[in-house]
Amino acid sequence: MEILTNPFYETAFLLVISAGVGAIALYLRQPLIVAFIAVGILMGPSVTGWIQSGEQLALFAELGIALLLFVVGLKLDLHLIQTMGLVAVATGLGQVGFTSIVGFLLAWLLGYSPLTALYIAVALTFSSTIIVVKLLSDKREIDSLHGRIALGFLIVQDLVVVLVMIGLSAMGSTGETTLGTVLVQLLAKGGALLVGVAVMMAYGLPTLLRHVARSQELLLIFAIAWAVSLAALSEILGFSSEVGSFLAGISLASTPYREAIGARLVGIRDFLLLFFFVELGSHLDLSLLGAQIGPAVLLSLFVLVGNPTIVMVIMGYLGYRKRTGLLAGLTVAQISEFSLILAALGLSLGHIDEEIVGLITLVGLITIGLSTYLILYSHELYERLSPLLGIFERRIPHREEEGDTDIAAVGADVIVYGLGRYGGWLVNSLASKGLEVHGVDFDPENVRRWRRQGFSVHYGDAEDPEYPSHLALGTVKWVVSSIPGREVNLTLLHALRHHGYQGKLAVTVHQDREDELLRSTDIDLILRPFVDAAEQAAEELAANLRS
Repeated sequence: MEILTNPFYETAFLLVISAGVGAIALYLRQPLIVAFIAVGILMGPSVTGWIQSGEQLALFAELGIALLLFVVGLKLDLHLIQTMGLVAVATGLGQVGFTSIVGFLLAWLLGYSPLTALYIAVALTFSSTIIVVKLLSDKREIDSLHGRIALGFLIVQDLVVVLVMIGLSAMGSTGETTLGTVLVQLLAKGGALLVGVAVMMAYGLPTLLRHVARSQELLLIFAIAWAVSLAALSEILGFSSEVGSFLAGISLASTPYREAIGARLVGIRDFLLLFFFVELGSHLDLSLLGAQIGPAVLLSLFVLVGNPTIVMVIMGYLGYRKRTGLLAGLTVAQISEFSLILAALGLSLGHIDEEIVGLITLVGLITIGLSTYLILYSHELYERLSPLLGIFERRIPHREEEGDTDIAAVGADVIVYGLGRYGGWLVNSLASKGLEVHGVDFDPENVRRWRRQGFSVHYGDAEDPEYPSHLALGTVKWVVSSIPGREVNLTLLHALRHHGYQGKLAVTVHQDREDELLRSTDIDLILRPFVDAAEQAAEELAANLRS
């Protein structure tokens, strides 16, 4: 199509096709990520060859990646990174080591040379931070315990892959610079980057933000400029651009403007990420894949099953529940866009040939496609596999239940599930009225914080059907769920009734459709956080208890 040689016309056509394919995917209840990758394959050189403006597409894709990692960084703070440090490093490095060793043996047994097997093994090791973060963000699980753990070990993976790629580049270099010198330079540059960001956080950013925040438009432009500039600087210093944009987000995470910035960036981020997924699909060369189907299926099964399994083993050993381990483990059931970049690097260095590039590409296509569904339907998958996962959990998962007694909520009038903003206000309001309140939350840090304030709070999961068996429900008159979501609340209702709870249940909803569906169930009170203030809800619950 000659008209598509104009970059503007090509972009318009690409957006129309993406909207059409996305609408079909939405109708079929399929994830948009897969739809956009399919658009890239359709318009790439393997099918129609309609994509001509590769540089413009790559630019939009890089901007989308930078903003995605920036928004993720906005939601984190240094305390959170510190608390996730042990499990992130242990799980990240453990999974990297396991996948590299077993992957190498598998590739070697399939008849590949040691160097080729090494490339295949390393390519299987890394998971896609971009895809995982997008999926968890869409599911509103990026701030959950398993979401933060997954993000932690994915960041560890990203740092490792940067070192691997630098090492391979050094191996292929004909210059006199040694690998040791390259690593020393890398550490020096990384230290300088961190010091520079820290100085800006302490002295530069607060003043700048106070000035630009006078205009919401200027605040948004400044945030994007800061994210993209640090991404570019990071890349110049030899790191990935993702590292810089993530640091840019972290540097603004402790400011009072992060919510305003994050909310205004979501739409721009999602628009630009469309180009990333389209570009990813356009780079898949289908002509090289036919002869590699057998090995690709075997290696894909290893990634889909082996990677989540080793994550569950490590997290179980560290004391996490089997549910947390599975939900976090499923995020590594695919290979990364870095794997394809690594394959291209190996090809350019003469270490591997085009057939191996095709093999790694096919594994990427299979695992990215299937793992998307594993992550999207992770909770349903857990319900089916839960009876088989006991081997991955200690008898007492101390990491999540440290300090818990066997029976919780003794003598409580009200149990509140979910101690976020609304749930926390509700607990305080009920306690101020002289009621005995017990809190249940899925975040160990949140549990410890509330305990330090003197409240009766235990770690628990509203979607765990066995958790109510640990509660002394005899004196409880109300159970309140501040966790939005119809499926979560129906699961909680059924679990409570199954374990003999005879009291009443109140749940929160954010959407009118959920309200209508839940009113037809055995739920006594529906709260709307944006309509019913926590104090008003507490008054209603207290009045009901007194009557």
